[in-house]
Formats: sequence, structure tokens, C-alpha cells
Amino acid sequence: MSNYKLANAAPLGLLAFGLTTVLLNLCNEGLYALDSMVFAMGIAYGGLAQIIVGIMEYRRGNTFGTVAFSSYGLFWLSLVLMILMPSMPFFGAVTPADNIAMAAFFSMWGIFTFGMFFGTLKTNRCLQFVFMSLAILFFMLATRELLGNPMWFNIITGVEGTICGLSAVYLGIAEVLNETSGKTVLPICPVKKKEYTYPITVSADAE
Repeated sequence: MSNYKLANAAPLGLLAFGLTTVLLNLCNEGLYALDSMVFAMGIAYGGLAQIIVGIMEYRRGNTFGTVAFSSYGLFWLSLVLMILMPSMPFFGAVTPADNIAMAAFFSMWGIFTFGMFFGTLKTNRCLQFVFMSLAILFFMLATRELLGNPMWFNIITGVEGTICGLSAVYLGIAEVLNETSGKTVLPICPVKKKEYTYPITVSADAE
């Protein structure tokens, strides 16, 4: 078997997640309606692209990347399905998810994301920011549902989500530029590994 280098698929997953998240949260801020553009991005880029990246990360032996990208790709597909299924005759009479159900949905994703955050502690500060801001976003979305989707909280949630999405876009572009140039073009603040020093003992024969 010939040796060949596998490409780093993570930037594609980060950009797919980031761009889709920004566009959805600009909708939450009230800049435009929840229309076919958001659904298409959720299915194709946020959904399928991240699932493909998860499979690629599996090939590279990256457990964290496999779980993260595959899960968030399926999150986008499930979110689109929850919104569209009640209006699709193919699924029959499906009741739309109420506020409590949506709050439970977002809460579980918040718990999952907070758990995954601990997997970023030895990577870089940018990835840590992406996951922590995403966990906060999910809990804010759950709170929004429990409050009855007030417009003022929608705007606050949308701003936080936009920041989260842009941080993922930044990290994705940074990884591409840093790798192609062979140097740090955009800093991502990697976590420095701790170096342990051990006491030096001098044997009696060396004196």
C-alpha cells in the first residue's frame, strides 16, 4: 500500500457549521424570514457536508472530529426535518414540536456540546471558544422556547449565535491559510503542553 497524506477535513466542517449558523442566527435577529435559503444551507452545507467530514475524520483516526462533525451534521438535518415534517404529506399527520419539546431538544444539544467542550482543552483557544459559545447558544435557544420566543430575546440569542458561527468560520479559514502557507497567518492560540522537570539525583560514585 502506497503512502499518501490525508487532507485535513476539519476546516470544511468548521466552515459548514459556521456559515450555516451565522445565516440562521441572522434570521433569528429578524434580518429576513426563515425561508428556503436557510433550509437549503441546513440540509446541504450544515448537514451533509459535516457528515462527510465526520466520515473523513474517522478515516484519519480522529474520534473527536468524527463524533463532533457527524453529530452536528445530523443536528442540522434533524432541525430542518422538525420544521418541515408537519407540512409534508409524505410523513402523514405529524404534530409540530411545541415549545417544551424544542426546549428539551436544545437543552440536550447544549449538554452534549458542553461535554464535548472538555475535549478541546488540549487543542487551541479558538476551538474552545467555538464549543463554549455553542453550548451557551443551545441553552439560550432552550430558554427562548420556554419564554415563548419573545423578539427581544430572539435578537440577543441571534447575536450570540452569529458570534459563535463567525468564530468557527475564522478557525476554519485560519487552519486553511496556516497549513497552505506553512506558517501562522491567523493565530488560533494552541494550548502549550506542560513540561515537567524532575529532580536530578547525583550518585555517590559521581562525587
